[in-house]
Amino acid sequence: MQLVKIVSTQPGPFIMSIFNKKPLPYDLSNFTILIVEDSEYMQDLMEQMLKVFGVGEILSCTNSKEAIELLTVLQATKKSRYLKNIDIVLTDWLMPKGSGAELLSWIRNNEKDSVRFLPVIVVSGYTTEKIATQTRDMGANESLVKPISGMSLAGRICSVIDNPRPFIKAPSFFGPDRRRQDVPYSGKDRRVTPANEIKVTNASVE
Repeated sequence: MQLVKIVSTQPGPFIMSIFNKKPLPYDLSNFTILIVEDSEYMQDLMEQMLKVFGVGEILSCTNSKEAIELLTVLQATKKSRYLKNIDIVLTDWLMPKGSGAELLSWIRNNEKDSVRFLPVIVVSGYTTEKIATQTRDMGANESLVKPISGMSLAGRICSVIDNPRPFIKAPSFFGPDRRRQDVPYSGKDRRVTPANEIKVTNASVE
């Protein structure tokens, strides 16, 4: 496993000049976000954006295998008080040494609640409906198409924080409810599982 890059949270003057038009509405200083991206350019770009958002700690891996090893340690039930849990995962979808699909599948099928309820935002360079449907059906909270902007990334993070969806457990699916809005329907809702099988996870900002 390669060394994980831990990024300083001091924003650069160039990036600040782009995003300093309005005060930040959230305090993300206690958040730890993991970036899983094989492109060094995209890693650096997202890191700079997250710094400007005020994210407390940013970790980066280049593929899903590294991310799985890191999450196994950081999300452990018993660990050092100096290690912080990951709050949000930003992952590329297609990577040569371990894909976003492999990482998302491992997260949603993990036995530890601290892992399988993690908010996951997929960042992909492909805009096909097939990819969008696949990420949703595998349990991604949000998806984002490259090239990304500060506004689009902030919007997805805010959506995870402000609009946490209940997690649904079904025979072939575990993840956030795939319905984005309530639609009137008079028939039986076959997608809803018994209450004791549904867990809700909330992302909160202190």
